[in-house]
Amino acid sequence: MSNRIAPIQEPVTGREEIADLSQPRCALTQFYRALNCRDLPLMEQNWADSEEAAMDNPLGGIKRGWPEIRSIYERLFETPWTYSFEFWDYTEHRATDVYWVVGRERGYLARDDDRLDLAIRTTRLFQRAGGRWRQVHHHGSIEDTRMLTSYVAAIRRMSPSAPPPGGTFA
Repeated sequence: MSNRIAPIQEPVTGREEIADLSQPRCALTQFYRALNCRDLPLMEQNWADSEEAAMDNPLGGIKRGWPEIRSIYERLFETPWTYSFEFWDYTEHRATDVYWVVGRERGYLARDDDRLDLAIRTTRLFQRAGGRWRQVHHHGSIEDTRMLTSYVAAIRRMSPSAPPPGGTFA
């Protein structure tokens, strides 16, 4: 008999109802809503305001603490490119005051006739504090080397002088 957890295929887009932030999946939904709506105050509510918060990505390296993480989202939200991301093919895990998801993101970056479809392996970790769940860790990686190369080039076109943005796909 296997104890394998079946991955959830129904995507989290941010358009789902956020009824109760004491429920961990609502915090996951809140993140994607903040990301896809470019809502920095909502993103700030989602992330823990802690030096322990960390975001790790293939382009921007490791960002630690909300101020560093916030700067990544500020740059991303200011870009003229359109984008949308959803989380799918994931498993949920929980141990008392820690909730984490391991899965995939799919989405795109687009501007004019320039579009890049992305597939990212993603892990997000949330911690319960004060009766609600706050994100404390994100790791994303692009395994397809051609896609990663195209992504680096797209990021440079977005803002040649700025460091690569983070968010879900970085």
